[in-house]
Amino acid sequence: MTKPESKKSGVAAINATGKCATASSAAEQVNNGSVEPGCPDQSTPIKAKVMKQTSRESLHRRNTECEVYDDGTNTFFWRAHTVTVLFILTCALVYVTLLEETPQDTAYNTKRGIVASILVFLCFGVTQAKDGPFTRPHPAYWRFWLCVTVVYELFLIFILFQTVHDGRQFMKYIDPKLGVPLPERDYGGNCLIYDPGNTTDPFHNIWDKMDGFVPAHFLGWYIKTLMIRDWWMCMIISVMFEFLEYSLEHQLPNFSECWWDHWIMDVLVCNGLGIYCGMKTLAWLSMKPYQWQGLWNIPTYKGKIKRIAFQFTPYSWVKFEWKPASNLRRWLAVLGIIFMFLLAELNTFYLKFVLWMPPEHYLVLLRLVFFVNVGGVAMREIYDFMDDPKFHKKLGQQAWLVAAITVTEFLIVVKYDPNTIMLPIPFFIMQCWLLGILLIFIWTVWRFFIRDITLRYKETRRRKQEVPADRDRPLGNGSTATPSGRSKLNGSSETLRQRKS
Repeated sequence: MTKPESKKSGVAAINATGKCATASSAAEQVNNGSVEPGCPDQSTPIKAKVMKQTSRESLHRRNTECEVYDDGTNTFFWRAHTVTVLFILTCALVYVTLLEETPQDTAYNTKRGIVASILVFLCFGVTQAKDGPFTRPHPAYWRFWLCVTVVYELFLIFILFQTVHDGRQFMKYIDPKLGVPLPERDYGGNCLIYDPGNTTDPFHNIWDKMDGFVPAHFLGWYIKTLMIRDWWMCMIISVMFEFLEYSLEHQLPNFSECWWDHWIMDVLVCNGLGIYCGMKTLAWLSMKPYQWQGLWNIPTYKGKIKRIAFQFTPYSWVKFEWKPASNLRRWLAVLGIIFMFLLAELNTFYLKFVLWMPPEHYLVLLRLVFFVNVGGVAMREIYDFMDDPKFHKKLGQQAWLVAAITVTEFLIVVKYDPNTIMLPIPFFIMQCWLLGILLIFIWTVWRFFIRDITLRYKETRRRKQEVPADRDRPLGNGSTATPSGRSKLNGSSETLRQRKS
């Protein structure tokens, strides 16, 4: 159940075990004694050539990528089946056209026509769309979610161009129970952990908060950790979202929670435990050997079962090293990722508020499942675009669509309920946010402008001080070193003075 990857990944899969052989061949020849001392030094030009061809970015990628072995078995499971899918699709359309009687219900025909159009587009995309960075459990799975992303973005654009009333009533075509205003549940109120007034159950406040969102918080942050692959970024996003709930609880009653619900149940228990389990999974994935063998090439049944289970694990692994303080481009990229994550989290609450969807509705759950499947691909494409811009010259297709979806959802919220969005933030909360933004701006200017200018000035000054010292250094015969460069062509300063005199 293995297959040759695409052109780029196929070369990496076949030659992964020997990726570093070219770069280290010269050093190995010298260390192993394959180059005799009396022979001409061939290792020096080889080393120089290798160092010229190998950039710092490629060395960094080599250290973060794991080695992959694939025997290249290509089975029926991995073939494209484009003709087969086209034949089945054509037979289905012929059956609907010639053998099935068309109902006289206009609304039913409209719904069925829209669903059929979406299914035809999904069939085309699954067989013909461009592959992304993920290939397990099957490339068609990720092509399917890419096409679903396109359909969801088109649906959001359609909702954006409707009036507020028409857009909310259009949701009834999806579910007749929608289109009715629903009150938001207030999670605040009595915040006593132990309520002595309730003799029956003094801990009733804690049990009241134990709803379906508790395991959802844990599972959500476990998956987000697998997407981001960095403990610090996950903790920053987790804490920042709690601050956003504090800041926006005057707009949405759903954000009004007890202090222990914010910091103990959310940050420490649910989010913290999910991040911890996610980091442990990442450690296992980074240490796991990636050696793929065809299912029919494995002799034992235990090995076959293990191979089938590993089909749902990544084909290869890349350790994300964001390094936001290394340069300005990476710093701004990390800030943008955190901002888009927080905006997508807020859209979850604001969308169901403005479109009148209850929190337990299946559309809310489907949106979360959608982002679980497309978020990992988008993060990998963003990391590749940021980490290796020479090879990945443009942003990936899934990352582009996810960013467009996040912005479109926010625009729908702004259009459908501008009064809620424009409610003034309390003054002291605004002061805190302005202070935080100012500190980030000051640190950015100091780190990437003032500090760099200071370091360049010190380096230039140090080099200027080293040049006269090298010039006046005596040689082995007692004479001083001959000036080189411009001083050798134009003469030293003393010679110029003699010429002027």
